[in-house]
Amino acid sequence: MVMYLCNEGIIHKSTECLIMEVIALAKVKIMDTILRDAHQSHAATRMRTDEMLPVAPLLDKAGYYALEVWGGATFDACLRFLNEDPWDRLRKLREAMPNTKLQMLLRGQNLLGYSHYSDDVVEEFVKKSIENGIDIIRIFDALNDVRNMKTAMDATKKYGGLAEATMSYTKSPFHTEQYFIDLAKTLESMGADSICIKDMANLILPYEAYDLVKKLKEAVSVPIHFHTHNTTGTGSMVYLKAIEAGVDIIDTALSPLGNGTSQPATEPIVATLKGTQYDTGIDLLLLSEIADHFRTVADRLKQDGFIDSKILGIDINTLIYQVPGGMLSNLISQLKQSKAENRLQEVLEEVPRVREDLGYPPLVTPASQIVATQSVLNILSGGRYKLVANETKELLRGAYGRLPAPVNEDIRKQIIGDSPVIDYRPADKIPPQLEKYRRAMNEYYEKEEDVLTYALFPQVAIKFFQARNAKKYKLDYDNMDRENNIHPV
Repeated sequence: MVMYLCNEGIIHKSTECLIMEVIALAKVKIMDTILRDAHQSHAATRMRTDEMLPVAPLLDKAGYYALEVWGGATFDACLRFLNEDPWDRLRKLREAMPNTKLQMLLRGQNLLGYSHYSDDVVEEFVKKSIENGIDIIRIFDALNDVRNMKTAMDATKKYGGLAEATMSYTKSPFHTEQYFIDLAKTLESMGADSICIKDMANLILPYEAYDLVKKLKEAVSVPIHFHTHNTTGTGSMVYLKAIEAGVDIIDTALSPLGNGTSQPATEPIVATLKGTQYDTGIDLLLLSEIADHFRTVADRLKQDGFIDSKILGIDINTLIYQVPGGMLSNLISQLKQSKAENRLQEVLEEVPRVREDLGYPPLVTPASQIVATQSVLNILSGGRYKLVANETKELLRGAYGRLPAPVNEDIRKQIIGDSPVIDYRPADKIPPQLEKYRRAMNEYYEKEEDVLTYALFPQVAIKFFQARNAKKYKLDYDNMDRENNIHPV
């Protein structure tokens, strides 16, 4: 027997009982991204809600820590391409999976867009996301400027959600191990319920992951959640070393949409950990049944031209140029439009140089798009910064937030001249916007969520609202015909 003290006094427990408790505490939790990042990474976010709901009850039984279902590009894709209301999708998934936490990705003060919103819009969006079914909000800022995360974090906690503060992982002379440890401490002091290492380009290597997680576990007391992809082929090894270092939660994607530019596949990791002290407790046979369903979904996405076999391979260039899969697709698309696909290698080599000039921003939305566009312009215009995107100017002006490292001042002078550089939180100068958006879309208003949809994607939202109204009118007209026994010819 083993004896130890607790608040209630002395408790006697067998050695076997203590071992079982340690094992229970060591279990690794899994968040599956099959309903969000997996199909965003592989298939341009084109999975439909009706392809999710049939298998939702099985996902709910699987024993996941959480399922990522919303955020990122899902909102835009629902409206723009799928003719779906993203809020309706969230409500349906919440109803279908009452026993599993639902998580979303949020770009801090940018919400799901590419520029900052006022604090009242951010707070209302967070409030409505939680009301409609979100439990955990993963909040990040492309520059790791914590000032741009604070409003969303505070609102998440205010309305009963779990705030997962996120560190956008990248490599540079300034993004040292100590940089991320200090950042994690700051985020914990801001009230983070958990901290996520967001390695969007699969840059971190296995032993680096072990060292970082080990030191984070010593530096902060909140759970550590690890997110990576398998673009460079190291994702599963990264997770295994992170698990050995004590990571609490990892992100995986069921195999039909796992690996490649997506997350490492769920099933091999669950199988690897089974019977060990890290056993996830997830039933592999149930995962197999769920995967069968998503295999048919993946087949449909492939037939419709949304899955390219290239994304399933290993691209070691990512370790050299730090270009995530989505950014690479953007580069290729821009070059195709200019009939300059043959210059891709030149552009890839330009990316690290532009990134250094701009103060080493992590290559995550929207910074990744800014660096990508400027790199293309530098190569195709016949001179570096001969043509400059407006977003590049705004980044150097501080309009997106505080850059992680000093910029090339000669380049900044060349681009913005003597314009002052913002040293305050950009949203501090944005007046309340919610009422303005409400007035602007008043004729289409049906529910408060519509205001937020309009605020995020005004042009796309109006088209969606118009289509919704037309459909409703047709339904009402059909019902009226039936009620009056009118049979149109």
